[in-house]
Formats: sequence, C-alpha cells, structure tokens
Amino acid sequence: MSYYIKKQITSEVQKAEQEGNLQTERIREIVKSAVYQRASEHKEDSSEIRSIVKDAVSAVVEYFQQKGQETQKEINAAIEGAITGASHSRREAIAKSQVEVDQLQAKIDTEEKELQEEVDTFLTDIEETGKDRSERIKSSIESAINTFKNSEEGALMQKRYAQLKAQLAVVQANLATRYGERYEDVKKYLDEAKTWYDQAYSKAEPAAENVKQKRAEFEGKLGEAGTAVARKEQRLRQLLRELWQSANEALREK
Repeated sequence: MSYYIKKQITSEVQKAEQEGNLQTERIREIVKSAVYQRASEHKEDSSEIRSIVKDAVSAVVEYFQQKGQETQKEINAAIEGAITGASHSRREAIAKSQVEVDQLQAKIDTEEKELQEEVDTFLTDIEETGKDRSERIKSSIESAINTFKNSEEGALMQKRYAQLKAQLAVVQANLATRYGERYEDVKKYLDEAKTWYDQAYSKAEPAAENVKQKRAEFEGKLGEAGTAVARKEQRLRQLLRELWQSANEALREK
C-alpha cells in the first residue's frame, strides 16, 4: 500500500508541475483524492488508514526534498489533503446526522410555536371568564395573565436557548473550516450564529458597560469572519478561533 499511494501521488504531482499547475491547492486535492480512494478500501482498518495518511504526506515531502525545494506551504497542503481525504467518510456520516438534527430541530421549533399558540389560546379563554365578573376579579385575572406572560424564568430560558444555539453555530463554523468543508457551509453557520445572537438580545434588558463591550467585540469578530469567508482568506481559521473565544465571553452573562 505504501508503494502504490506514494507512486500515485508522486506521479500526479510531477504531472501537475510539468503542466505548470503545481499550486498548493492542487497538491492538497491530489493528496486528498489519493487518500480518500485508498482509505475507502480500508474503512474498518484504522491502522491501515493511519499508514495511508503518513505515506501520502511522506510522498510530497520526499518529492520536494529530492528537488531541493522544501517549503512549508506544500507540506501544509499535503497534511490538509491527507486528513481531509482520510476523514471524508466520517464527515459524510456527520453531515447526514446533521441533516437529521436539523430536521428534528425544525420539528421542535414547529411544536414550540404550536405550544405557544395553544398557551395563548388558553390565556385568552381564561381572560374571557373574567369579563362578566367584578372589576376586582377581572383586574386580578388580567394581572395574573400578564405576570405569566412576562415570566422572568420563561424569558431567561428563551434567551439561554438562543445563546447556546449561537455558540453551537460558531463551533460548527470552526469544525467546517478545520475539516475542509466548503466556504458556503462556513458562511451558513456564521449566519446562524448571528440570527440566534440577535434573537438572544432582541428583548434583553439593558446591559452593563462591560457586557456591552463584550457583545460589541463578538459582533465585530463575527463581521470579520463573515468578510473573510466571502474573500476566502487564509486567516479565516484564526478569526474563527478568536470568534469562539469572544462568543464564550459575550454569551456567558445572565
């Protein structure tokens, strides 16, 4: 196996060089394709897959060593390609699970909306019962209904849920860029983070200055990451790491 994958990668890298197309992205794709092909044949053999990844990276390192052209960028590309190729099947399984989670979440959201509509109907019915009673009873019922609607515990739970969803979206954006997903997927997760973040604070109470500062920092990092995605900048991973740190601080307060 070592011989075949090294031969395949060396041959394709050499061909790309002869065609004047030996850029780091091309090296990454060559290694990714070769590793994915070989790893798919040994899905249940983790030790063999580890050997495939190691041999694939070695092939690129040895090729440039022989030419006296050891460069960090090519080695980085080889490592990224090897890991992306080896983890492709598992990422496909994760993506499938994510679709199922999204479908379940959509169902939960629908049921929560229906529940809220049902509760509102109950409250309306209860309010109706007080119309023909004394002003004191009518006022008491209205007061109790308003207290229930403005429950601090209920509002806090909704805010906490939105905060957690925002943090989860940031985590997913980090994982997507780390494991070679498309930029469109990263952007989707960042958009989700912004949507949930806005929802968490759309009706929030006035915050202290230090909390406002943390929120402003998070919003700034979110904007930077979004711009980096649009431009496909290399520094996206660093920005996403900073965004995660900022999210932890901005979304942690009660």
